[in-house]
Amino acid sequence: MSKDSTKLVAVCFLIMISVLCFGQSQSIVRTTEDWPTYIDPAVGSDFSDCIAIVNLYDSLVFPNPDGSVRPHLATHWECSSDGLVWTFYLRQGVKFHSGNELTAEDVVFSVKRLLTMGEGFAYLFEPFIDKVVALDKYTVQFKMKKAYGPFLSTLVRLYIVDKDTVLRHLDSGPYGEFGDYGRKWLLEHDAGSGPYMVEEVKMEEYVLMKKFDDWWGGWEPNAPEYFKEMATADPVTIRTLVAKKELEITDEIQPMESYEAMAKMPGVEVIRFVPGGMNLNVMLHTRKPPTDDVHFRRALAYAVDYKTIANIIFPGSLVARGPVPQTLPGHDSSIQPWEFNLDKAREELKKSKYYGQLDKYPLTFSWCAEVPEEEKIALMLQANWSKLGIKVEVTKKPFGSMIADAQSIETTPNCSLIFVAAHYMEAGGMLTTRYHSKSTGTWEQCEWLLNPEIDRMIEDALSTINTEERFNKYHAIQQKLVELCPTIWLIDRAETRAYQASYVSWFVADLVHQGKQIALPLGYGLYAHDMKVFPEKR
Repeated sequence: MSKDSTKLVAVCFLIMISVLCFGQSQSIVRTTEDWPTYIDPAVGSDFSDCIAIVNLYDSLVFPNPDGSVRPHLATHWECSSDGLVWTFYLRQGVKFHSGNELTAEDVVFSVKRLLTMGEGFAYLFEPFIDKVVALDKYTVQFKMKKAYGPFLSTLVRLYIVDKDTVLRHLDSGPYGEFGDYGRKWLLEHDAGSGPYMVEEVKMEEYVLMKKFDDWWGGWEPNAPEYFKEMATADPVTIRTLVAKKELEITDEIQPMESYEAMAKMPGVEVIRFVPGGMNLNVMLHTRKPPTDDVHFRRALAYAVDYKTIANIIFPGSLVARGPVPQTLPGHDSSIQPWEFNLDKAREELKKSKYYGQLDKYPLTFSWCAEVPEEEKIALMLQANWSKLGIKVEVTKKPFGSMIADAQSIETTPNCSLIFVAAHYMEAGGMLTTRYHSKSTGTWEQCEWLLNPEIDRMIEDALSTINTEERFNKYHAIQQKLVELCPTIWLIDRAETRAYQASYVSWFVADLVHQGKQIALPLGYGLYAHDMKVFPEKR
């Protein structure tokens, strides 16, 4: 079968799936992302995972569009003066999808499950939480090992699971009496209390969620009956589905020419905004020659046309100013962007221990197959760096393969072109995810920095309760990272999506139209409860 025929079959298959689901209800919002999608809140943490998890589960607090948080499952809370004891008072009468009531015991179980499994967002809490206890049915108390400045902000990533439901679905596994802690079952089911519940999971294809009528927060008229996350980013498929009004909101990784084509379709609008914490990085492997040499890394950084990337390849983006996106609280505004200057690149290269033997050290460079625009950047860098005498072996890889490569110091390439978003709305979140040694072996840190001084600086900043003092410490970390140059920070990305404006009301588009800044953690921009759909206008 030819490639074109294969693509045609794939398009027809996805359209058929879409039509079948559409038959369930016209009140549906469908979006697309890449796969895998881990819907277990103790496992998932990437963009695709978070979109599903924030719709299926509730957290103690909920993010506001400006990056602050408000009460959610917790109606109010108290903190001791030394920051070591946090007490949360839970909303009463909250039901899980099973019908069970959510209580403090479920919060305790969820925290212990997350920390024991040690995956997903566990890294946000493990260094700080000592113990969590239920004081009574609706009061839960966290005792901390040390103060945790951004603790409240991180709680948007602590999702509460139904203890009884999980315990009914244990399989064999490594966690003693808890077996696999329900991991196998939660791959295709949920144990949440969120506004949507799993209707069906087709591995490698989609997650279909249905409105939970008994959700404690209530419902506005015209909220979607269904929300579906489909596993495709193929541009032909996406354009076809949008044209047939069988896709309501696209992913953010389409080629610009596809967005331009979709903008001309009746009823479709393309919106563009700089979210609160996403940047595009060339992660440089600091433990593998020749990118283990700081002067070599700086030479690469000087040989990048940042403005072309920000203005043409990903229009509307901002040229990056260091490791923390400029819209994220705690960014150091004194940091200047790298300039495109081949003379300075050559000066740095001459200081490198690899100068004069560059032909022995070709660079391996991976870009994400699901983001076609990245190929333009990869080829541009290959061309620029060749002017310095550096050979670059560019490889297109599915994101799943990049995740696998990142798990080992040996298999991680010299250069990995990857988007990263902050897991919560403060610089500490981005700095921890990207540069603390505990995140090595994940796709979010292909640098293998393993720098004890950076680790200490991050931990010290996170332990600082005073916000101004904490932010000053974040600034010092950013300046140190710029000096080390483990990454080429390209852009703070403008997110672009096409959506069916004629029959879908999407709160993110409303904020864009109002000219407001959007600082929502990963996934919350697709919180279906706050959308509206008008099938009669389709």
